[in-house]
Amino acid sequence: MSTYKNLIGKDVNFLTTDPDNDAAEGQIWYNSTSNVFKDLIANKAWASSANMITARGLAGSGGTSTSAFVAAGYTTTIVANTEEYNGTGFSAGANVGTARSQTAGAGTETAGLIAGGFEPPSTGKTEEYNGTSWSEQNDMNVERRTMSGTAGTQTAALFFGGYRDITPTPNGTMNSTESYNGTSWTNEPALNTAVWQNTGDGTQTAAVSVGGPPTQTEHYDGSSWTTNVAINTARLAAGAAGTTSNILFYGGTTDGGDGGISAKTEEYDGTSWTEVADLAVARRGLGKAGEYNKAIAMGGLGPAKSNTEEFNNSANVITAGAWASGGNLSTGRYYIASTGTPTAGMVFGGYTGTAYSNATEEYGGTSWTGGGNTPSPRSQQFGTGTQTAGLGGGGYLPGAQAVTMEYNGTAWTAGNSMSQARFECSSAGPQTAAVVAGGATPSDTNKTEEYDGTNWSNGNNLNTARQTGAKLAGTGSQTAALQMGSGTTNESYDGTNWTAVGSRVISAAADAGSGTQSSAFTFGGSAGGVTGGSQDWNGTSWVTGISLTSARRRLGGFGPSSTAVAAGGSDGPSTAATEEFTAESTALNIKTITTS
Repeated sequence: MSTYKNLIGKDVNFLTTDPDNDAAEGQIWYNSTSNVFKDLIANKAWASSANMITARGLAGSGGTSTSAFVAAGYTTTIVANTEEYNGTGFSAGANVGTARSQTAGAGTETAGLIAGGFEPPSTGKTEEYNGTSWSEQNDMNVERRTMSGTAGTQTAALFFGGYRDITPTPNGTMNSTESYNGTSWTNEPALNTAVWQNTGDGTQTAAVSVGGPPTQTEHYDGSSWTTNVAINTARLAAGAAGTTSNILFYGGTTDGGDGGISAKTEEYDGTSWTEVADLAVARRGLGKAGEYNKAIAMGGLGPAKSNTEEFNNSANVITAGAWASGGNLSTGRYYIASTGTPTAGMVFGGYTGTAYSNATEEYGGTSWTGGGNTPSPRSQQFGTGTQTAGLGGGGYLPGAQAVTMEYNGTAWTAGNSMSQARFECSSAGPQTAAVVAGGATPSDTNKTEEYDGTNWSNGNNLNTARQTGAKLAGTGSQTAALQMGSGTTNESYDGTNWTAVGSRVISAAADAGSGTQSSAFTFGGSAGGVTGGSQDWNGTSWVTGISLTSARRRLGGFGPSSTAVAAGGSDGPSTAATEEFTAESTALNIKTITTS
């Protein structure tokens, strides 16, 4: 009889606690505390990440799981903008010199490369990215488009396959291969089969071409291409990440268009292709980046998408950040005030679409219950504090209001009025140490006022008067506040002065905010139309976050940035919908081994 050590080459460890790192993957141990045998097993799955700023497909892309880029591409028209991905979210980069779609890319966020594409017609134009700007380089020897395969880096790249649609002939599907050394292109040995809408990865001397439209795979060793094992499902315009011995192939289309878009994912171990977990969102013409164990799928078509997903192949189970439905408000309304925590929050006032509201509703983490009515119905008020020590005021009745009020968890009582009537202002802090700023009188104002629990006093003004129909968002405390909204501009407050801080990625208004001065989260609003998009602030810069399930503006929001709550708002008519956000979490995938 063989022992575990004879078969596996390892002893069964005797441990009092479970190991907490990937190094133990595949090992069996005996936990003497729980008296069971356990194993750490691999997990292979896609997890949703932050959305792109601009939905698009057929873009150039490249990079690692924490330093990627997407450039140019197609929405409903050809675009030129670039987005950079840091593993958490997207931020805006510089426009490419020549707008194009169906281009291909290689390199990283700070050393990127795109070449080829469709202007129209097909082009051989080459551009390099340094993280700040794009610069045009020498053209490819042969113009090409339609997602030609790519591998390598900015200074050692390999592009192969594609389609040429210019005169003089030849035109059509291509098998030609070109290498780039950072300056010029050189013709290399051709693929064995002409392909287009193929994809690939690897290095300049160890590359893989997959799909497009045949099912075959070809490997390049720096001297020649060798036909290898076929993928299980023929697809075009898919994504790929990895090496000649370990590569992931994902998404694409079986018919060349949106009718056959696929979420299928296959992995290659150097010998055969095996189907693994599907993408959550089927798409074609998607951006690709990352490594085999950490592949990235960005955007795509079917139609244009902004979804981003990360593939995890490790002993860690990653639960993606996501919005989930919470209990509906009893009364749908927008322009509502809000404050509190995910398990002890509240909203009050607002507008139903036909009437101003004085209703207060309290949230216990799963459902809403009625609270004490405000002294008068109003919309566009500020709200700050807690569910049992709340502060509200200002607003619109119609006309700007200066009155304020305090909530004790049961009833509202009138407080002293602000010196300036206003609505749609931002607020932050507890009931006894609050700050409000900006808003409309109805003209935009930059005025700041502080509250000590009894009286209001003037603080230093914002640098920029703002409201612009925006319903400003605010978070933090009286001495560490952050004001957001009304476009991309934001200001932070230290208890004395306001300072302009990093611009938001998406120009949004009428959105909601949560978190702190150094860890904030905004969601929903108007950004060229009603949006469900979100943005994360780390105290230094903004990146895109995971979008609400239901796009809306003029909504309420409260809680920390990692567990925010969105309530009410308007997606045209008023809505009663509530959504709860939970940030990404990671845990080891430990299996208890039974006697069977």
